[in-house]
Amino acid sequence: MVSPSAPEAKAVSDERVVMGRIAAPYGVKGWIKVQPYTEYLDSLLDYPVWQLGKDGAWQPCRVLDGRPHNRFLLAALEGVGDRDAAERLRGMEIAVARDELPEPEEDEYYWDDLIGLEVVNASGASLGRVEGLLETGAHDVLRVVGERERLIPFTAPIVMEVDLSAGCIRVDWEAGY
Repeated sequence: MVSPSAPEAKAVSDERVVMGRIAAPYGVKGWIKVQPYTEYLDSLLDYPVWQLGKDGAWQPCRVLDGRPHNRFLLAALEGVGDRDAAERLRGMEIAVARDELPEPEEDEYYWDDLIGLEVVNASGASLGRVEGLLETGAHDVLRVVGERERLIPFTAPIVMEVDLSAGCIRVDWEAGY
C-alpha cells in the first residue's frame, strides 16, 4: 500500500525527496554507511547523483560505487577520499530529485506524500495529522498527532480512503483508541 521514502519521510521541497541519511563513515578510504529509507535496501543506488543536505543547504554528489551491507548501504562518493571527509558527512540527509522517482502504482503512495495529511475517522472526527510513518515488518503504521499521538496501521480495512488532492486520509478508527 505504501512505497516508503522515509520512516519519518518529508518532502524537502517540491524538487527533492529525502531517501536516507548518512549514518557514519565506513573504513578508511572515504566510504560512508547509509541508512536508506527506501523499500529495498539498494534502491538508492538507482540514482547516480544524490543531493546531500542539512538545514536546507543542498549540494549534488555523484555516487561512484555502492553495495548493501547488513541493514545499511555502503557508498563511495566523488570527492570523499578518506575517513575524515566521510566523517564530516555524518548526519546529512540524502535526497533525490522528485522527477527522477517512478510514479507510484495504484493504491501506493510515497511516505512523504502522506506527511501532513489530516486523518479523519468514519464518524468525521479529526484524529490529527500524519507526522510520520513507521515500518514494523507486518505493515506500515501512521504516526498521527492531534490532541494526542496515535499509531494507526496503514492497511486495509483500517484505511478506507487516501485523497491526496483533498489532503485527507479516512480511517476506520475510533477517537478513543
